[in-house]
Amino acid sequence: MRILLTNDDGIHAEGLAALERIAARLSEDVWVCAPEYEQSGASRALTLAEPIRVRQISERKFTTTGTPTDCVMLGVHELVPGPRPDLVLSGVNRGANLAEDVTMSGTVAGAIEAMALGVPGIALSQMGFYEPGATFEAAETHAPGVIARLVEIGWPGDVVLNINFPNRAPAEIAEVEVTRQGFRDAHIRMAEKRTDLRGRDYYWVGFRQTRSSSPEGTDLRALYEGRISVTPLHIDLTHQPTVHDLKKVLGGPPPAL
Repeated sequence: MRILLTNDDGIHAEGLAALERIAARLSEDVWVCAPEYEQSGASRALTLAEPIRVRQISERKFTTTGTPTDCVMLGVHELVPGPRPDLVLSGVNRGANLAEDVTMSGTVAGAIEAMALGVPGIALSQMGFYEPGATFEAAETHAPGVIARLVEIGWPGDVVLNINFPNRAPAEIAEVEVTRQGFRDAHIRMAEKRTDLRGRDYYWVGFRQTRSSSPEGTDLRALYEGRISVTPLHIDLTHQPTVHDLKKVLGGPPPAL
């Protein structure tokens, strides 16, 4: 199995090193193409207004000035010689990618770009990095088995898999749960106003560590209760009930004001 790795935390991230060790347990044919700098929150951004520079670190490892989406596109089409990758793994992200945050995640976007190019994609994230002592140990221990099982059974070509690991010691994680995407009941994004040394104001965007009251079966609830969450995602954002309702009242000649 030929595996391409990427992330959004950058080429020097500890999570990428963890992902390389995970992939090494699955295959000897592992390639890396990751951003030169952190691209958290980049979602599916493409670099269109400036050139993308590529730096080769070793025989099978590249870094680019682009986004995770750029990295997967270049990895699949340009940088990995010979056969296309059989699998793209994106992560391991420093922090969970859950609920509505998946639409902003560069980690998830790397897996989505793989799917768009016809390659199965999996995003991996490790919860807990706002708490002392967090490590990638849970992901490193359990990801190889979960990935191998998913590859064995397969999944639809228009779906990416979003895996999140709880912030617990590996021996304390007893279950994997297939979940649906949750939605928080609290707004956790914030912008903190600060002042630089020249007296000018600026803002630093971050997240409040507020937990939601999440129903059973959601990615949020699984992580809160110490289970590995596996969520199948796809990018058809159409809300079918509203399509059905609007068709009753809108259509035909454009309405006049």
